[in-house]
Amino acid sequence: MSNERLDVILAAAYECFTRHGVRRTTMDDIAAMAGMSRPAVYQYVRNKDDAYRRLAERLFAGTLAEARASAADPTASTGQRLEAVLGAKLELTLQLHRDSRHAAELLDASTKLTGDLVEAYTREMTDVVAGVLADGAGPRARVVADVLVALTRGLEADLTDPDLPRQRLREGVALIVAGLAPHPGDPS
Repeated sequence: MSNERLDVILAAAYECFTRHGVRRTTMDDIAAMAGMSRPAVYQYVRNKDDAYRRLAERLFAGTLAEARASAADPTASTGQRLEAVLGAKLELTLQLHRDSRHAAELLDASTKLTGDLVEAYTREMTDVVAGVLADGAGPRARVVADVLVALTRGLEADLTDPDLPRQRLREGVALIVAGLAPHPGDPS
């Protein structure tokens, strides 16, 4: 199987899902957008749900790669790395809202069609955040990472002003990082 053809199919699927929504998209739509026959598309994906699942895998993998690269930036402070890691997660949701009036359906469909992928993505994103926090938060790193990922999920709930979640993420990360600093008199 050609990875290039699968890339074309998944790009076409993204166009169709963002344009028509998941429910209204058909395999004929995806095939037409890909410039392929429907039987040719079926050589690469089993059905519309399979195309959606593969697309979600790809979007999650790209976001995680970006987050891992940000986490490994040796020139950035802990706060900057956290903001970049969590910003990658936030930007995926913002991108869907920019690209589609069906973003709510796409995000809702992802939990129904790809719940296991969403769970794995969230777990891996939390691992990346915990890795960034390992030095500053010590044994609390995982708990603090859970809080930061939950904060980001909450910011994704209201995207009427796309700059507001970015600003709140910056402020939230700054507050958390400031709270990690040891305070005089605190037991270590």
